[in-house]
Amino acid sequence: MARPFLDAGLRHPIILPDGSPHAGTVHLSQVIDHPNISVGAYSYYSGFDARTDYAAALAPYLYPGAPEHLVIGKFCQIAHGVRIITSSANHAMDGFSTYPFAVFNPELIGGYAATIDNRRDTEIGNDVWLGFESVVMPGVRIGNGAIIAARAVVTSDVPDYAIFGGNPGRVLRRRFPDDVVQQLLDLAWWDWDIDRIGRHVDAITGADINALKQVAD
Repeated sequence: MARPFLDAGLRHPIILPDGSPHAGTVHLSQVIDHPNISVGAYSYYSGFDARTDYAAALAPYLYPGAPEHLVIGKFCQIAHGVRIITSSANHAMDGFSTYPFAVFNPELIGGYAATIDNRRDTEIGNDVWLGFESVVMPGVRIGNGAIIAARAVVTSDVPDYAIFGGNPGRVLRRRFPDDVVQQLLDLAWWDWDIDRIGRHVDAITGADINALKQVAD
């Protein structure tokens, strides 16, 4: 039987020339089993070494049962050292001290929890590239097709198909004109079945919107 164009069920999707899998690259849907994390098909993490707990490495403050969630779309590309800081990492900031006294005294935890804005989900769209050691801060939404530069700190929402970089991060430019972005969002190629994507991968990775629309039709 011929090997499928892409296989979302593989733990290690990259096969080296000697036939062995690249241990540092994993499909996140195959290595993360966390009630607060949702990962779309074909989204991968590629690092310099294998991890024993990818959920903890990627989102170290997100504990099972936390009030917030992390949602990662399909076909995302996540580079070595990326960290997603979710809302449970927050400290209360309205008082004179940010020291989390209640964390160390269970009798205080109920009132303390109510003072923290820790119910904002973090959402990463489809076909997003998170560059080397970039940091995503709590509660932001990164749009479809966005590129986050290496070591950027994402403190605010990122529009669809934007290139975002710096610390604090900002939109450096849009990848395509607004009308092209809207057409790409309407086409939503990431929702096609994988055989269809395989047949039209050149149009998907190209930059001719008319060619992509033609194969979509």
